[in-house]
Amino acid sequence: MNELIKLAEEKMKKSVAALERELSNIRAGRATPAILDRVTVDYYGVPTPIGQMAAVSVVEARALQIQPWDTSTLSAIEKAINQSDIGINPQNNGKTIMLNFPPLTEERRKELVKDVHRIGEESKVAVRSIRRDLIDRIKAMKKNSEITEDDQKKGENDAQKLTDKYIKLVDDTLGNKEKEIMEF
Repeated sequence: MNELIKLAEEKMKKSVAALERELSNIRAGRATPAILDRVTVDYYGVPTPIGQMAAVSVVEARALQIQPWDTSTLSAIEKAINQSDIGINPQNNGKTIMLNFPPLTEERRKELVKDVHRIGEESKVAVRSIRRDLIDRIKAMKKNSEITEDDQKKGENDAQKLTDKYIKLVDDTLGNKEKEIMEF
């Protein structure tokens, strides 16, 4: 039963890590290289992430600089950014590309907070689903007489404590992101 709980905890950790990756892609008014993680460039017929083709750095709080290792890829990178859903117009100076992030409007901030809460709710559902699967397995073990009724109760309590811990972690992560959106 301890192995089941450890396995469930690993799955919950992965759910929280997925949440953090998803939230890093939400632009909160400040420039972050993570916003380009999903943008791929057609590089000799192969979709390649920008981070593998160029150095991406934050030059100011609201500006990213992309410096390709091969300057012949500048136009391809610019085209990929224009076609992506990040909503920033790149400025190409012939050697680098600058992305200037405008300050967020109050309306846009509220939309982003709603998106954060939607993503967070999906993450909570995933954590609760892991708990449900764990409890189902524990009940099956009891039914097959592999564990006692006391062990079943202890396992269910441990599953709930684990779930509460990861739901709180999700809530804390969401709170931090919401604060970041509303502050900047």
